Amino acid sequence: MTVMKHTLVALVEDKPGVLNRMVSLFRRRGFNIESIAVGSSELPHLSRMTIVVGGPADIVEQVRKQLDKVVEVIKVTDITDKRILARELALIKVKATASTRSEIIEIVDIFKANILDVSADSVVVEVTGDEDKVNSLFNLLRGFGVREMSRTGRIATTRGSKMLPAEERIPGSQKGKKGKS
Repeated sequence: MTVMKHTLVALVEDKPGVLNRMVSLFRRRGFNIESIAVGSSELPHLSRMTIVVGGPADIVEQVRKQLDKVVEVIKVTDITDKRILARELALIKVKATASTRSEIIEIVDIFKANILDVSADSVVVEVTGDEDKVNSLFNLLRGFGVREMSRTGRIATTRGSKMLPAEERIPGSQKGKKGKS
């Protein structure tokens, strides 16, 4: 049986300890977080987290509801079944010699990736795309010898122009609805 990957997006207050409290909920439920990416959002003093976790939909929904109760969490949405745009970024350091460098550059060009650094014995590649694109490039470069890879994990947003209602986007207004102080 294959485990479904769920993509949760959370808008949270940018305060120390928020990430730890959220991750602890997953740990207590025995979930392995496949990736988590956190960064600034379009709203001041709020961060957006994209969390990818595998598990049954009903259990993930229970965890989502518990996350929504964390004081600093403004909103958590499971966008798994929505039309989404998802991307990852990876930096891949590949062994390279004078004889293999041109072949590596050719592969990088096919994937519309970028070469960030070239040295006597390696090339650093930057690739952005969906999970399959990053995995495919990594698998091709593995034949040359991958020395190091650093990967962001998934970030995602829903397609289209629909935004959260204004009262859900303004810090503090959602708290009254959820009984937070």
